[in-house]
Amino acid sequence: MDSISLIRTPIEAELADFKNLFDSSLSSSNALLNSVVSHIRQRSGKMMRPILVLLVARLYGAVRPSTLHAAVSLELLHTASLVHDDVVDESTERRGQLSVNAIFNNKVAVLAGDYLLATSLVHAEQTHSHPIIQLVSSLGQDLADGELLQLSNVSNHSFSESVYFDVIRKKTAALFAACTKAAAFSVGMGEEEAEFARLLGEYIGICFQIKDDIFDYFDSKEIGKPTGNDMLEGKLTLPALYVLNKTKDSVAQEIALKVKEGTATSDEITRLIEYVKENGGIEYAILTMNAYKQKAFDLLASLSDSDVCVALRAYLEYVVDREK
Repeated sequence: MDSISLIRTPIEAELADFKNLFDSSLSSSNALLNSVVSHIRQRSGKMMRPILVLLVARLYGAVRPSTLHAAVSLELLHTASLVHDDVVDESTERRGQLSVNAIFNNKVAVLAGDYLLATSLVHAEQTHSHPIIQLVSSLGQDLADGELLQLSNVSNHSFSESVYFDVIRKKTAALFAACTKAAAFSVGMGEEEAEFARLLGEYIGICFQIKDDIFDYFDSKEIGKPTGNDMLEGKLTLPALYVLNKTKDSVAQEIALKVKEGTATSDEITRLIEYVKENGGIEYAILTMNAYKQKAFDLLASLSDSDVCVALRAYLEYVVDREK
């Protein structure tokens, strides 16, 4: 059995229910909106975040209608943030597919993202859970805050790992943490269980983002972005930050500052990428990712073993071993 099948096995029926609800949430009489939604659906991927919601809900009990609405709400909010991010980053591709703004235009992309966000809030309300509604609302703030923090960091001439982790906690880990915490709330768990679930989600989210950042150092059509795409957007991630702080090399730091300013040439970016790889940046990022993976495994080890725990461990393995 492949890893995705192993992950989905305990929640096959619930995942089908989620997909039906998700699809119905995006039906509209607006032809332009339907065109945008149809394009977005083509890159629906493996639905890793909704799967996490359903698995954690099963960890504590049976999936309820409020669980499904929470999963739809969070997936819609995530999708809206991606559509908006592509406009902010002026990206023309997302996971090997043209972005909404590239096919349509920025106005359509922003308005479509707004629609997805509003629909997310509708489904949050349909959970009839004040903690979940509050969670989704706070997540929207965190995602925007993380994006603004990342933009403001461009003008910062330091190479701070702590700022990097602040950004990924708000932009990526917060979403995974919201998925697991909302799942616990959706099946009637209290604050203690919800906090346990939140921490598990945060660790998974940090692993997920570090893995994504590692991808940027290797050229692959499967990943859907060229090598150095983050640097082209003025972003320095964990491998580069580690090497820049470790070696203190003036030439590398000069190129890195040009990356932040958006003035680095493609040749300079290529040189910096190779320098980072030659000086242990990738190995450091992998070690850091595996440390967070172990923290998540330690949390799962405190639970009674079950098919859901097996699936969650497989989920973690997939996050760090995936190839795109």
